Order: sequence, then C-alpha cells, then structure tokens
Amino acid sequence: MKSGELVENSASRAAGKDKDRDLVSSLAGGEAGRDRAVAQKTSRVVRASLGVMQGQRAGRKRGRALALSAILLVILALGPFVWHIADDLIGGEFLSDIPTQTSLWVCILCAALLAAALIAGWRRK
Repeated sequence: MKSGELVENSASRAAGKDKDRDLVSSLAGGEAGRDRAVAQKTSRVVRASLGVMQGQRAGRKRGRALALSAILLVILALGPFVWHIADDLIGGEFLSDIPTQTSLWVCILCAALLAAALIAGWRRK
C-alpha cells in the first residue's frame, strides 16, 4: 500500500465513525432538544397562520351580513312606496301626478344610493 492510500483509508474510516456517532446520537435522542425547538417554532407559525385565516373568514362573513342587512333595510323602506305606486296606478291615476311621481323617484333614488354604496364598498377592497 502506498502512503496516499493509507491516508485516504484512515480519512474514510474517520468519516464513517462520525456518521455512526451521529446515527447513534440521533437514535439515543441526543438531538431531541434541537428537534423540539424546530417543532415548537413550526407550531407557532401554524397557529399564527390559523389565526390570520380565521380573521379573514370572519371579515368576509361580516361584510356579507352587512350587505344582506342593507338590502333588507332598503326593501323594507321601499315597500310602502312601491305599494303606493302600484295602488295609484291600479286606481287609475297617472304617472304625471305629483304623489305618484314622488313615490317613484324615492324608489329609484334609494335603489341607486344602495347600488352606489355597494359598489364603493367593493372597490375599497
């Protein structure tokens, strides 16, 4: 054997012993502290992400509930005006009468205001 081969063989044996030592240390739980720290950090990140996702979900639900309540309020507010317009038109009055025109304009403007508010809310996001 040449001296270069002896050096290479001894280096490979030392590397093999280091690998064996690392394997035994891992199996014996010698690096459990480091693994536990990584697991705790991962757990914190996952919990933080879950909190953010739940907050976003709550925000979407709140927005949906506000939109539905606004639509319901407009329908309840416009109901008497729509009834009055229908009653006037069925009763033989014309669209050119002042009370019928006023009720009609109120219905149109309230619906337009609701639509503008909804569009402004969607554009803000």
